[in-house]
Amino acid sequence: MYEVELKLAVDHSEIEPKLEALGAQRQGQTVQEDTYFDAPHRRFAETDEALRIREESGDESERIRLTYKGPLVDDRSKTRLEHETGVAEIAPLRAILESLGFTPAVVVRKVRTRFSYDGYTVALDRVEELGEFLEVETEVPGAELDAAHEGAADALAALDLDVDDQIRTSYLGLLLASRDASE
Repeated sequence: MYEVELKLAVDHSEIEPKLEALGAQRQGQTVQEDTYFDAPHRRFAETDEALRIREESGDESERIRLTYKGPLVDDRSKTRLEHETGVAEIAPLRAILESLGFTPAVVVRKVRTRFSYDGYTVALDRVEELGEFLEVETEVPGAELDAAHEGAADALAALDLDVDDQIRTSYLGLLLASRDASE
């Protein structure tokens, strides 16, 4: 599956009323802690890939997911090949990865409030050290990428946002750039 994602820096206090006016359905709020790993055999920063463990809690549930994200596939959005699976326990997963030479690199922490709108997930993210963002996303097979991108752009337009203002850099990339700039 491919994840089609459009992301913008926004002020949540301006966007939430617009989501409500459009009839978007609030899906809940979670706290996410994403640990990104470096690989022993290649530099993900150079290949534009990512391997992460996401610990998510909120709404009376907790879950752990292992995700691989491939390089961006187009220049219109943050569309990537994505493979993800649930994991029962984090300690054995970390031990497996570290035994294979993968090393924890960066942790990204955020509070995510999800809404459902017109077949898309709209996430309002408050990212530690970075600020407030909005993501419109969906997962589709490769044959449906163009239609999914158009639908995500339409969702942004309904919120009076411009697709040309999108940020194609991941939170990981933004965090690393922010830290490099402050050094």
